[in-house]
Amino acid sequence: MSGTGTRIVLLSFLALGVGSWAASAATERIVPPSRLAERVTVRDVRTHDGEVSGVVVNTSDRPLRDVQLLISFQWLWDNEVHPGQGGPGRAVFYTIPQEVPRGGQVPFAYRPDVALSERPDGRYMTTVSVAGFTEITPTTTGLSER
Repeated sequence: MSGTGTRIVLLSFLALGVGSWAASAATERIVPPSRLAERVTVRDVRTHDGEVSGVVVNTSDRPLRDVQLLISFQWLWDNEVHPGQGGPGRAVFYTIPQEVPRGGQVPFAYRPDVALSERPDGRYMTTVSVAGFTEITPTTTGLSER
């Protein structure tokens, strides 16, 4: 497929840290989270036996590639008033390996390389959000039919 891509990035200061990110204005464009859902969403997120799965839905009129998900395993203490030391929560970025066609959807499944620790003093709350993607835009060759 011919075409160029514009990288759409959801800037997350929590995940990336203030001042640790730079972008080239010619190839990347930052969009606010409220506008991101106009192009791509995640639905049907489930966790089972340490695996997180769901569906990435392209709600735009252009194909998407390099859809990057932020998968967060937030630790919730059973006793929030007196939490323990060092909660085992973590977050990872996962890139969908295939292109998502315009108006289409692609299932995903992610299993951490290192299993989440099982503890009796709390539980995990897993969330999945879109961190960024490349929107494929058509190119023109400059040739005209004769």
